Amino acid sequence: MSNMSTDVGAATPKYYLLKTEVLGLIAGLQPGTLIPTERALAEQYATSRTTVRQAISELVAEGKLGRIQGHGTFVAPPKVTHVRQLTSFSDDARNQGLRPDSRVLALDAVKSDADVAAHLGLDQGDPVTRLERIRLIDGEPLAHEMAWLPGKLPRFKSNLAKAGSLYAVLADVYGIHIADVEDTVETALAGPADVRLLGIEMGAPLLVVHRLARDAAGAPVEWTRSAFRGDRFRFVSRVKSGA
Repeated sequence: MSNMSTDVGAATPKYYLLKTEVLGLIAGLQPGTLIPTERALAEQYATSRTTVRQAISELVAEGKLGRIQGHGTFVAPPKVTHVRQLTSFSDDARNQGLRPDSRVLALDAVKSDADVAAHLGLDQGDPVTRLERIRLIDGEPLAHEMAWLPGKLPRFKSNLAKAGSLYAVLADVYGIHIADVEDTVETALAGPADVRLLGIEMGAPLLVVHRLARDAAGAPVEWTRSAFRGDRFRFVSRVKSGA
């Protein structure tokens, strides 16, 4: 039986001490390996199941562990690294040897609201193309994305289905080339819609990225809100220094 009481322990919450113990327990284990049950961990570390549950919940939220109701808790796979540059979600995934896919939830022409119009340099009520998708990596839903594009794009649905990548279809079919992007990243907690769409727990951490893309003339051509699972994603930004 492990003893978690240390000099630091008096000031450190029990669940946090247990959390570090579990991290040591899973170090080197293959993704998908089941860990002991909450009851077994409580007995092994002489603590309560409430303490165990809190420690496990934080490790799940951080992406160190995964949990499937009725199947147990397991070692999670490494986080997907998403490089936010001028490339698309699909290109970034393929460059990492991953299989990207999308499930279109909605694709329609709508009148822009005040927020969308402001970001795209339009008047409120001007037409925009709205694209809502679930982004998948190796078949797993990892992000909920809502994109707005100025104006109406003829045959956009069929062209997007053929190309797969939004940036590819914009460039190859409509002659819209992304010259620069501005990403704003913030954190949020999953609500009921996120639970339903991404298969995560209520209150799970999300990385919310707002992207404004412009063409070479500086005109806005895309405004997107993407909610990424915080347990499965980390972002890398690469900037080249000027000459």
